[in-house]
Amino acid sequence: MKRTRVALLDGGETSAKEYQIYWNYPSEAVVSMPTYGVLIDHADGLFLFDTGFDLVHVQTKMGISGALQTPGQTIPKQLELLGLRGSDINFVVNSHYHFDHCAGNKYCRNATTLCHACELEAAQRPEPFEERVYSDRSFMGDSSGEPELEIYTPHFETLRGDQQIATGLHLFETPGHTPGHYSLLVELSGRRPMLFSGDACYSRKGLDLMKMPASHVDPVKGYKSLQRLKDLAAQHDAEIFFSHDYELYPTYRKAPAWYE
Repeated sequence: MKRTRVALLDGGETSAKEYQIYWNYPSEAVVSMPTYGVLIDHADGLFLFDTGFDLVHVQTKMGISGALQTPGQTIPKQLELLGLRGSDINFVVNSHYHFDHCAGNKYCRNATTLCHACELEAAQRPEPFEERVYSDRSFMGDSSGEPELEIYTPHFETLRGDQQIATGLHLFETPGHTPGHYSLLVELSGRRPMLFSGDACYSRKGLDLMKMPASHVDPVKGYKSLQRLKDLAAQHDAEIFFSHDYELYPTYRKAPAWYE
């Protein structure tokens, strides 16, 4: 049986003030927000969880000047470090469809896309205050802003509830930041399970403070999702990998290194 292994694909960084990272936190200090994708090499195929942001979109369509991404930090170049191409990916799974988690989907032309049904609905018809963060619609194969667009990848499945998408790969509902947010647990044979929080919690500091991101659609569900991450980590003896942790990210191993 093939051993599951995980590689983190470095996607560059944006920046934000701390009060944006931690809701109701009284700090205007500007910090970096690293971004990465998660490649899982599994017996059932290659799974890619989150695919980062597109620098051109961020700079031209969103007017974010502080984003940093070298050519080597794009999904194609990160996959090349592992001897892979986007067309090799079998499954794309997004924690949610905000611009900094889905821009690389378009490179995975042969993949099956897995998505929470509520998240697809939110991306197609975002609330007015969410339109900006849902502005990268390239995963739909179109950027016109029209609803009901075709999904970019040829195969697409919507999910609801907690799901085991393959042996040892578990999606857990952690809504609040968005309506259909998923966090991912990966079981490995040689180390503790890896629990990827997605944007249910940006950083360990946020979990310690029990403060969700300032960007959210439901603060009650968001707070409960923080507690759920703690409970899941305790239940599975898992190590949490946070989505935008400027303190921990330098300690994470990145591709071409593997976690096994």
